Amino acid sequence: MSKQDGSTRQVSAADADDSRTPFLHVDLDAFFASVELLDNPALAGKPVVVGGLGPRSVVSAANYEARRYGVNSAMPMALALRRCPNAVVVPVRMARYAELSRQVMSIFDDMTPLVERLGIDEAFLDVSGATKLLGSPRTVAQLLRARVLAETGLTCSVGVASTKFVAKLASGRSKPNGLLVVPADETLEFLHPLPISALWGVGPATEAQLKRLGLNRVADVAQTPLEVLQGALGPALALKLHSLANGIDPRSISLEREEKSIGHETTFSFDVTDQLEIRRALLRQADDVAARLRRADVVARTVVLKLRYSDFSTVTKSRTLAEPTNVGRRIYEEALAAFDALGAAGKRVRLIGVRAEQLGAGGGSLGLWDPDEEWREAELAVDEVTARFGKGMLRPAALVKPPTAG
Repeated sequence: MSKQDGSTRQVSAADADDSRTPFLHVDLDAFFASVELLDNPALAGKPVVVGGLGPRSVVSAANYEARRYGVNSAMPMALALRRCPNAVVVPVRMARYAELSRQVMSIFDDMTPLVERLGIDEAFLDVSGATKLLGSPRTVAQLLRARVLAETGLTCSVGVASTKFVAKLASGRSKPNGLLVVPADETLEFLHPLPISALWGVGPATEAQLKRLGLNRVADVAQTPLEVLQGALGPALALKLHSLANGIDPRSISLEREEKSIGHETTFSFDVTDQLEIRRALLRQADDVAARLRRADVVARTVVLKLRYSDFSTVTKSRTLAEPTNVGRRIYEEALAAFDALGAAGKRVRLIGVRAEQLGAGGGSLGLWDPDEEWREAELAVDEVTARFGKGMLRPAALVKPPTAG
């Protein structure tokens, strides 16, 4: 069964509210699939999967009926149909999804000027000012959900909390079509029972490191001395995770709305299946993208991987970062994670590309934590060498091919 099927749904009691919880995270429920059901009501109650039917197609979205069979986005369509043979597969219609996304975002803008878009189907809102006209944070969230449903026919889940991090966790716990308020005084009570994977910045490698220390729950991280975490994770990541585990997240709403992107693509001279060659291409592109970001003094919140297979079918996978970045190593790791999520290993790849999106000003966008501090310093040093002597004078060791035997 999918972990995203709503089986662990948690919503607030009717009287749950707190004026000290100005942050809302709003997430449209199974957005692409919900749009398809909205436009075709005959699909109601059926497992619906959005995506192609080609041999290398992947799932773009699945409704909750399909998720109960273990179907998730980025899963190979062939596997999805094995798990759910009675699924109704419908094609992706990005123009229609973008149209409804604009309607929803305009509702957010009507409620408060402090809206931070995270993608086509989710956003953070700071409703501090809106409460003076509309009521408490919970009341604002209820009004917002009602407007989205009335004006678009779509449902959304909303988390309300004193920090952005907790608000996002709360919206996820309230899915589908729920509202979860985490009062400020109950933040730690909400956070501490959660697994360490709930912390932003904890991927598989970091999770393994923490578990080697005997840390399995957020409470364990919160109660571990900071110096112990620093010895295992380094100063920046340790401080970030320790702070989040203790309910500390000082970030405010980012109002940067420019929809620019920076990317690089490579078309191979022949179809490639060799994983080392693909990783080298990803690393090279990630470094090039990061260097361009730094030259423009911007950071990216989203990394997008693009793959074109030998049959010319094209897929993309995006990953939204907890902290925006212009570090090549971070972009590479996210692109590689997207590659793994697409199940592309072993497939014949004709083109590969890495793109950075949701760009914002670099000066003040790194927050109080910089988990990539050491890589950033190394890459800035490379920038200096490149500026003086030209591109290619310094390269990551992984991009240097060993000499062939003569």
